[in-house]
Amino acid sequence: MIRILIVDDEKAMREGLSDNLLFEGYETVLAENGKIALDRAESNSFDLIILDVMMPEMSGFDVCKKLRQKNIQTPVILLTAKGEEIDRVLGLELGADDYITKPFSLRELLARIKAILRRTQNSGGTVKPDKLFKIGLLEVDFEHYLANSRGEEVKLSHKEFEMLHFLLQHKHQVVSRDELLKNIWHYDEFPTTRTIDNFILRLRQKVELNPNDPKIILTVHGVGYKMI
Repeated sequence: MIRILIVDDEKAMREGLSDNLLFEGYETVLAENGKIALDRAESNSFDLIILDVMMPEMSGFDVCKKLRQKNIQTPVILLTAKGEEIDRVLGLELGADDYITKPFSLRELLARIKAILRRTQNSGGTVKPDKLFKIGLLEVDFEHYLANSRGEEVKLSHKEFEMLHFLLQHKHQVVSRDELLKNIWHYDEFPTTRTIDNFILRLRQKVELNPNDPKIILTVHGVGYKMI
C-alpha cells in the first residue's frame, strides 16, 4: 500500500487530508511539526511526503532541505498559503517535487499525488544493461530512477532525473529554460528561471569530469542548454 507522510501544524488540515487520502486507499502517517516529520522520515519508508511550509520552529523549507541533506529522496509536495514567486522558487531549489497553494481542491491534490506516484512507482529493482544510458560519468536507468558512476550508486532527485531525461531526448538541440520549466514542472508561466540554472549546476557535478569546464551539458548563452 502507498504510504504518505502528512506534515502540518494545523490539526484540522492534517486530519482532513488524512481522512480523504484514507478514503482514496492510501495509508497515512501524521506529523504535527518538522522535527517529528524528520524523525519519522528517517525511521520509516514513505512513498510521498505532503509538507506544509508555514510551520513554527522548523518550516517546511527547512524540513525539505534537511531531508535532502540526509539523502532521503522521498518525493515532496509542498503546501503553502503563500503564492509569491520566491517561495515557489525556493521550494523547488531545496528539492521539492511539486508545490500547491492553499486553498486547493482535493481533486487537484490527488492529481498531483498520482502524477508523482506514476513517476516513482517503478523505482528500485534490478537494473538491466539494455536500459542503461551512458551520460558522462553516469550510467542511468530512467525507468527505475537509478544512477551509478564507476559502480557506485549516485543519488539524483526525481526532478534531476527528469531534467536529464528531457535533455537526452533533445540531444544536440538547444532547450530553453522556459521549455524545461514547462515540461518538467508543468507551469505555463514562471517569473524566473534561476531554479533551472541551479539544477543544471547540480547535474554537472554528477555528470561532468570537470563541472567548471562542461563538455556534456553546455550553456547556450541567452537561450538555454544543450546536451552533446
